[in-house]
Amino acid sequence: MKTPAFIAAFVALSLSGLAHAQTTDDSPLCTDRPTKANATCPVPQGHWQLETDIGNTVHDAQGANKTDTSYPLNPTLKYGLGGATDLEATWAPDVRVHTRADGNHQRRHGQGDLVVRLKTRLYSSDQASVAIIPFVKAPTARSGLGNDRWEGGLAVPVGVTLPAGFSLTLGPEVDYLADADGDGHHTALSNLVNVAHALSDRLTLAVEYWEQRNWDPAGTIKQQSADVALSFAIAPRFQMDVGANFGLNDQTPDQQFYLGFAHRW
Repeated sequence: MKTPAFIAAFVALSLSGLAHAQTTDDSPLCTDRPTKANATCPVPQGHWQLETDIGNTVHDAQGANKTDTSYPLNPTLKYGLGGATDLEATWAPDVRVHTRADGNHQRRHGQGDLVVRLKTRLYSSDQASVAIIPFVKAPTARSGLGNDRWEGGLAVPVGVTLPAGFSLTLGPEVDYLADADGDGHHTALSNLVNVAHALSDRLTLAVEYWEQRNWDPAGTIKQQSADVALSFAIAPRFQMDVGANFGLNDQTPDQQFYLGFAHRW
């Protein structure tokens, strides 16, 4: 598959700005991982940031049907455009799906879909911050690993500073998704409550509740999960993390475990 034109444009824009990178920027590393919550802070102007899984497995059992999905890598590359905005692209080069039903096994693997986002911080103070993140999903996944449809949405993360070193993130999001029958689109609404606390100067614990209501014409799908993660700052611009998500109803994947890192330069 040929590289989409907007990927080339993203790389060209980033390289042109890299010559003017603010290498003296000392702002703390701020990431959208490890949990589902989005941070409200963009990447500083002229800087790159890579956030990626280096191991991610999802297990889902629906009666006798079982599906295991794994991502050896799932990188998000970001570039600070200036002011309070960055450009982000997520693309998994290898997605592996193993399904089992009635004694039959099927294995598929290949590249995933491409997601491009534009994050802009709208407001920031010592007590709260708000950002807006429009995004679009391009159907670049190998047949059988995606739905071959364009989709998109809008996330509006809200961050609040709490007493005693705690922080709160809310994550309302509206998605414009393809219908399961391939004819038309519908909406889905997601939200989350994420509470994080620094256990030390380098180690941070986050716990989260996430839910989504997907109003597909074929039937409404409600998903809920309880998530937990740890992040460890190895250096000012390098962070490792580990986390787990647990489905709270039958329509949500049962378990997800992941390991990853983030680095800015």
